[in-house]
Amino acid sequence: MSAKKRYWLVKSEPESYSLDDLERDGKTLWDGVRNYQARNFMRDDMKLGDGVLYYHSNEKPPAVVGLARVAREAYPDPSQFDPKSDYHDPKATPEAPRWVVVDIEFVERLARPVSLDEMKADSGLEGMLLLQRGQRLSVMPVEEKHFRRIVELGRRRN
Repeated sequence: MSAKKRYWLVKSEPESYSLDDLERDGKTLWDGVRNYQARNFMRDDMKLGDGVLYYHSNEKPPAVVGLARVAREAYPDPSQFDPKSDYHDPKATPEAPRWVVVDIEFVERLARPVSLDEMKADSGLEGMLLLQRGQRLSVMPVEEKHFRRIVELGRRRN
């Protein structure tokens, strides 16, 4: 029996790795996550084929701009072993890695960005983790109803 498909939101600063970059590359490893809760979501819960909302943070306005999907389940983040990387972790070893990545692949650019303010104002998104005070995780679960609502809003051409 296969597990139920899950949904996620991943945050990226557009100047670091934008949806344009993902669309160009087709697929990428989601590296550099250094929060234990976000790491645990990636390691324990993200599964092949899960849906992903691609969110541009540090943008004016911050917004969901596209869709992706999990293309490979968790494996050790190579950047943790690289002393030249910003994400190097001197306590991590190949025998005992501390951090993981998943691969995500481009699915779709939304017809229009769905801004954080628009999401906050939409009653259909009430209770969404992203909209709760103090939520700063770079990877977080999204309920299916919230995923579908954001896709619906983003596919509208205004």
